Amino acid sequence: MATEATPPLLAVESLVAGYGHIQVLRGVDLSVRRGEIVALLGANGSGKSTALNTISGFIRPMAGRIRLDGQDIAGHPPHRTFRRGIVQVSQARDLFPDMTVEDNLQLGAAIRGEARAGLARAYELFPRLALRRRQSVRSMSGGEQQMVALGRALMGDPTLLLLDEPSGGLAPVFVAEIGRAIQRLKGEGRTVLMVEQNVRLALAIADRFVALRDGLVLAQGPVSDLQGAYEDLVRRIYL
Repeated sequence: MATEATPPLLAVESLVAGYGHIQVLRGVDLSVRRGEIVALLGANGSGKSTALNTISGFIRPMAGRIRLDGQDIAGHPPHRTFRRGIVQVSQARDLFPDMTVEDNLQLGAAIRGEARAGLARAYELFPRLALRRRQSVRSMSGGEQQMVALGRALMGDPTLLLLDEPSGGLAPVFVAEIGRAIQRLKGEGRTVLMVEQNVRLALAIADRFVALRDGLVLAQGPVSDLQGAYEDLVRRIYL
């Protein structure tokens, strides 16, 4: 269990990032300690996905530092951050639709991880994928595809798992199943930075939260500190 005295696995300091000359993040500070789940909250356009894409290397920061285990990785391209153990599941999932479930999963272990153990773990976490291992991803529901995307990410044995809207657009039954899977990862000591619009789901899973508004940190701290202030946080984020 991470504590306040535990050095952060990920430390983001004064991060400025965006697109072209447009700044989306305007000096963001956040940290994730090993073995904890941090929920990154905010309205659409607040900079949540930009933060994940900058940490994983898809966007080059304009200023600031990103340190993983004490080493500065700001500006490293995605293949280098992946080799360091940062694995991201994007909103688009980025699956290969005409390939089977198992082929998509195995791609996750092409550079990191061990395929046989990874497959066993993915099928244990999501039993329905084992039943559909020879099925093409194109023929699956959105919830099942999200399971494939999460399973593929875990195949790479991530040091830090980045999840961008894992429940976005899913039917309630799949939202609950994905939520249970993330809870299990938490119990296993996985380290996760999770962007999530479903604030109630995110706070039920996370140890700490960081709320963004207009590219700035609006509030952050342990989820336990919110107590009865959940509604106030939602108002501050969205209103």
